[in-house]
Parts: sequence; structure tokens; C-alpha cells
Amino acid sequence: MDIAVIGSNMVDLISYITRMPNEGETVEAPDFRMGCGGKGANQAVAAARLGSRVLMVSRVGNDMFADRTIENLAENGVDTRYVSRTEATSGVAPIFVDKESHNSIIVVKGANAKLSPADIENAAADIEKCQLIILQLEISLETVYAAIDFGRDHGIPVLLNPAPAEPELVLEKVKSVDYFVPNESELSMLTGMPVDTLADIENAAGALLDAGMKNVIVTMGERGVLWLAPGHEPVRIDATKVEARDTTGAGDAFIGCFAHYLVQTGDVRAAMKYANAYAGLSVTALGTQTSYATKDAFLNYLGE
Repeated sequence: MDIAVIGSNMVDLISYITRMPNEGETVEAPDFRMGCGGKGANQAVAAARLGSRVLMVSRVGNDMFADRTIENLAENGVDTRYVSRTEATSGVAPIFVDKESHNSIIVVKGANAKLSPADIENAAADIEKCQLIILQLEISLETVYAAIDFGRDHGIPVLLNPAPAEPELVLEKVKSVDYFVPNESELSMLTGMPVDTLADIENAAGALLDAGMKNVIVTMGERGVLWLAPGHEPVRIDATKVEARDTTGAGDAFIGCFAHYLVQTGDVRAAMKYANAYAGLSVTALGTQTSYATKDAFLNYLGE
């Protein structure tokens, strides 16, 4: 195995809207899509579509969504041996996408909240064979901390995507991760610092380095991506210029692609460059995982 994703799965309920309704108002939405999502599953699928061997550690519920979630992961080449069923509803994410392709998301964790350190121990023998562990915050913080400790104890690099932003996250317990990958709003919430300008973002990311982080990579949407590491000059890569249709899941596309190329090459800058392009390509199509390119399609897009 190349990558272990310990994290969430969701069913995305996507409404394409002209505007959000006011309180007590009903408005018509011109389109609706339903698909498989969740930050953990999205990142796993993106990496697997690019050719990585991905192990998923997650929990689904006991409802109509569970079978489809597991089938979808398997269809995309993700190892689902450790996707467990539990007595709960599956996670769901109602998503609202406006005419400018901006999105608002409500997350109902459901079974994801029941993913526990015991699930990590159950999968330990196979996680140990992986070259990278990916984490997000749609599962309990207790499980996130346990996974970070597992990676440290077994010499496996850990990438933490602190999304959705969680005010209760204790930086002292996550500063040992090898790659910390927030977006601007998550960076601001975690540091309490402004992120209005590139200089602001660099200062806030620098504060995380001062706190002991090894690599801080900030995804900045239309402003590209920024990488800070101790003893190195900041590296920024401009965003790919595309006509966006739906930005949902673009951050997860970045994480999955970055992880794939990081494991394949060990080159952070190259992995950032590829991930930036992959995320840009994803926003040109509707949906989350449905917008993620296969390896051949991505290489064709790059002209390689």
C-alpha cells in the first residue's frame, strides 16, 4: 500500500441555487445532484484514480447509503477492508452551490463520529505497510490524535488537512505531523490571525512553524498555494486559470493528488505543482468525486 486515509465518508446532496432562501422562504433550485463524498473518501478516490494504492479506514451507517459508499470506493480502486458498518446513520453533506460556483456545506458526521482509535489498531498491520497517512477533521479529534501518534511511533509520515476547521483542535497534539495543509479560513481560525493578503497568510503560516510545524502548505483558491518550511524561503505556485463550474471538493482533489505525487517522487514542490493543476481541473466539472480526473485524463490535460 502507498497511502492510508483514516477519515470520513459522506453522501453529498448538492443543490445548485440562484440564491439562498431567506428565513421562512421557499425558493426553487434549478438542479440537484447526489454523489459520494466526504473529505476522507474524496482524498482517497483522488489518489487512487491517479494510480496510488490506497487503504481506507472509515465507518458507514446502517442505512441505504452504506452499500453505495463502499461500492463506490471499491469501484475507484480503494481498499475497503477497514470500512466498517456501525449502528448509526451514514454521514451526509447538504451542499449549496451558487451561480458564481461558490459553495456552502452542512456536515452531518453520523457514523464518522464513531470511528475510534480501536479502528486504527484493528487495521494496524496494514497501515504499517503504507508510506503516508492522511487525516482530516470530519472524525473525532481523539481518533485524529491516535492516528498521528501511530504514524510517529511507526515512522510513517502524516499529512493533516485541518478541515473542516475545528476550534477545539489542540495544536500541541498535532504539531508533529509532517505536512499541515489548511486553506485560508482554516489557517485564520487556528491561528487567530488575519489572512486578507498574501503577506498576512505568510505571517499566519509562519506562526505555525514557530509552534513547531515541519511543513505548512496553505491552499488559497484563486491565489494558488503557499509552502513554508523551517530554514527555506516560502514557495508560492499560482492557481491554474480555468472557468470554474463547481468548486466543491477542490481542496480534497489537491490533497489526494499532492499525496500521490509526494509518495511517488518525494518532491514537495513538484507534488504541489501537480496538485494545483489537478484541483484546477476538478472545478471545471460538476460534483466532487465525479470531477476528479483519472491518471490518463490528467496527463492528457497536462500534455504529458
